[in-house]
Amino acid sequence: MRVGAREVLAALIVSMAVMLLSGIAVAPARAQAPIAEGPKQPILFSHKIHAGDFKIDCQYCHADARRSQFAGVPSVKRCMGCHQIVASKDAELQKEVEKLRGLWKDAKPVEWVRVHKLAGFVYFPHQRHIQVGLACQQCHGEVQAMTQLAQVAPLTMGWCVSCHAERKGPLDCVMCHH
Repeated sequence: MRVGAREVLAALIVSMAVMLLSGIAVAPARAQAPIAEGPKQPILFSHKIHAGDFKIDCQYCHADARRSQFAGVPSVKRCMGCHQIVASKDAELQKEVEKLRGLWKDAKPVEWVRVHKLAGFVYFPHQRHIQVGLACQQCHGEVQAMTQLAQVAPLTMGWCVSCHAERKGPLDCVMCHH
């Protein structure tokens, strides 16, 4: 009997799911410490200031999260909605706001460096997770305390399956793999 690649992959996935669901090698559902230092961004953007100090809701800037697969990054227009009025008294931070104003004037986007990455064959719908009341911090960590954004959760299949099992979320492979 010849076994194909699909059958081998299916067997691997099922065996991992069984291990995870039985409590073997279950990763913590909420990671706290950064996995690595976040990448240097073209504009120093502090989530600590925006989401922490000023308590701006995640979905104000990441408005696509509640209605699409991707959370998206805010446009320069969204940032300038506040920064046409608000500036910083801190000289270093004011330089960053000036970079933003320059992009606005030139009608150019901020070329943000992606921080959270999933494999290309994984479908992750942000809106479904928000609709069931999952806090952004569950996967992204305590963003409101981060000056520089860093990935804090491994975002691996095992980590996600653990969370789904813990919260009684769907465990059907096609929910994430199409």
